[in-house]
Amino acid sequence: MNEKNVKAVSAKVSSVSKRPFKGHVYNVTTETGNLFVEDVLVHNSGGLGTPPHLRVEPGMIHRSSGGVLFIDEISTLSPKAQQELLTAMQEKKYSITGQSELSSGAMTRTEAVPCNFVLVASGNYQDLKKVHPALRSRIRGYGYEVYMNLDMPDNEENREKLVQFIAQEVKKDGKIPHFSPEAVEDIIFEAKRRAERKNKLTLKLRDLGGLVRAAGDIAKEKGHRLVMPEDVMQAKFSARTLEQQMVDKFLEIKRDYDVYLTEGSAVGRVNGLAVSSDGSAGMVMPIEAEMAPAASRAEGKLIATGKLGEIAKEAVQNVSALIKKLSGKDISKHDLHIQFLQTYEGVEGDSASVSVAAAVISAAEEIPIKQSVAMTGSLSVRGEVLPVGGITAKIQAALKAGFKEVIIPKSNMQDIVLPKSDLDKIHIIPVTTLNEVLKHSFVSGHKTTKLLASLSKVIKLLPTTLKGKVAEGLPVQQV
Repeated sequence: MNEKNVKAVSAKVSSVSKRPFKGHVYNVTTETGNLFVEDVLVHNSGGLGTPPHLRVEPGMIHRSSGGVLFIDEISTLSPKAQQELLTAMQEKKYSITGQSELSSGAMTRTEAVPCNFVLVASGNYQDLKKVHPALRSRIRGYGYEVYMNLDMPDNEENREKLVQFIAQEVKKDGKIPHFSPEAVEDIIFEAKRRAERKNKLTLKLRDLGGLVRAAGDIAKEKGHRLVMPEDVMQAKFSARTLEQQMVDKFLEIKRDYDVYLTEGSAVGRVNGLAVSSDGSAGMVMPIEAEMAPAASRAEGKLIATGKLGEIAKEAVQNVSALIKKLSGKDISKHDLHIQFLQTYEGVEGDSASVSVAAAVISAAEEIPIKQSVAMTGSLSVRGEVLPVGGITAKIQAALKAGFKEVIIPKSNMQDIVLPKSDLDKIHIIPVTTLNEVLKHSFVSGHKTTKLLASLSKVIKLLPTTLKGKVAEGLPVQQV
């Protein structure tokens, strides 16, 4: 570009009224230096010779000024970034600065730029502890905190919404066939199962949409005009979560090497049931208990192994207190050993407390436990069996492992969502007290009869009004 052309272009852009796109200025480097021109290169190119530290790019807080800034998974922001976000919210202006230490523009800082925006942030409830306290205080003070439901009532209106959701997923995919009425019913049944609460449908629609697409892909591969129930059934297996696939592999390995037993009886050994952290996969958790003379002359100790979390440790301690109360023996001169077999990922929660109690009492009284029975449940210090989470996934794990019976809290009965074909394969035993747990899990005999008779005198049963609610299947927390 010669000097004459440079002057012509310069004259053209000198008048704002002549610009076809007002406010848009472009930068290009010529032989004589930088020149502001229009319709050359791209918007905000920076210029071929512009030093990197002069390429100032506004952040999202600046671009959203006058509008809404949405931040997903806000807890993943570093503490420093959260503090800067807080400052921007309070001052309504913030300098544009370089963020990367490896960038040549890292030390660049402009004058404060307006950033007056409305913040909408989202995140998981369990990650709230990672959100800066001052940031949460401003949100509560000048805005709202809203907890989003994970489920909705199981009624005709919401079932129709799920039917609409299935149709929308099919249309969005554009390649899979529509669903037959029977297949739609299967998807709704799966939505009910995944809610893990009675009379509820899940609102985890992303996961449910994955099942819809997987079933559609299978139907298309088979050449079906509509998605059929067998396609949905096959999709449930092929679209399992990684946790479910890993649990299946662990169950297979544990069964091959007799880590857990499904036949016969054993003293101090119980097949407990657990669930993965995301609640999608149940698993068998064998527990063994043993009493030995105390290593210390002062008193016996409670020794639990298996990477127990804080809640699990407290649950074991509560069971120990209950055993001291129920046992007619002096166990203060004994060490109580409790082992969660091959729990490499650790144990958290108190849903194993019923299993621990059964194992400890079996070891103390030398009464064998039926190995064809698996169990789960939370136990109060009064001997009451309280409801637990993931009950459907736990029963499914017991089915896959080959158990004939499963003991669960009576208040969880209404939370079970399984097809009749699965329910016919296993005997579900609902219980309300530890006395009932031992009655159904211990091998019958003189020792068992004597023990149950003494326990019935010690364990304080629930009040009459509360017993009625439990019998109706209501979770104890909601009574």
